[in-house]
Amino acid sequence: MSTDQPPPGSGEPPEEDPFRKRPQDGPGSGAGGGSPYDKAPPPPPGEGAPPPPGQGPGQGQWSAPPPPPGAGGPYGQQPYGGSPYGADPLAGMPPLANRGKRLVARIIDALIIFVPVGLIMYFSVGGYDPTDADDSGRQAAVQGVCLLAYLIYEGLMLSTYGQTVGKKLMNIRVAMLQDGSIPRGSPGWVRACVYTVPQIVPCCGLIFWLVNVLWCTWDRPYHQCVHDKAAKTVVVEVQ
Repeated sequence: MSTDQPPPGSGEPPEEDPFRKRPQDGPGSGAGGGSPYDKAPPPPPGEGAPPPPGQGPGQGQWSAPPPPPGAGGPYGQQPYGGSPYGADPLAGMPPLANRGKRLVARIIDALIIFVPVGLIMYFSVGGYDPTDADDSGRQAAVQGVCLLAYLIYEGLMLSTYGQTVGKKLMNIRVAMLQDGSIPRGSPGWVRACVYTVPQIVPCCGLIFWLVNVLWCTWDRPYHQCVHDKAAKTVVVEVQ
């Protein structure tokens, strides 16, 4: 009886199955060496390779652009009111206004407002005697109107220009401590209110006003009065 297959032990190796995976064949090796999904896809171009010389992190196109010169404030390296940790708090600021100029500016502004408004009120109420206690009501009314006029005058001027007429003549201005800008809006009005409104209170108002205006003589480093501290402002020279 003939057969196509040699009998076992005849000396010829059995024919190999072409779909059988040999142990030495790794994933994807040779013909029939596993599924094509066993092969790892090649990395996309440019991935996995080290960056070209001079383009690594912190070099070439990877480095962050330097900050613009003088960033931090309009007058130099940092805004008004710099860091208290060793840095000069006055760095980048114009020179602080001379106290004498500030006083003269206040006197000029007081004359501009109180003289005409006081005269108008004097004739409006039919005159009054400042030494007569019976005229205290009319005196209080005149004082209140004068202070109200001064409050409106200073609030509008500071929030619009950073200067009153007196400060313009003395070449000084009010600036925000943070960045040197004009105290627009509430800071200008807060500064005007803290200076003006307490004077309406009898006796105590006068004491507060005196302490307020003298505060800049011992305040450091910004020479601020109480109304400056309330509004976070400083008075500087115009350059």
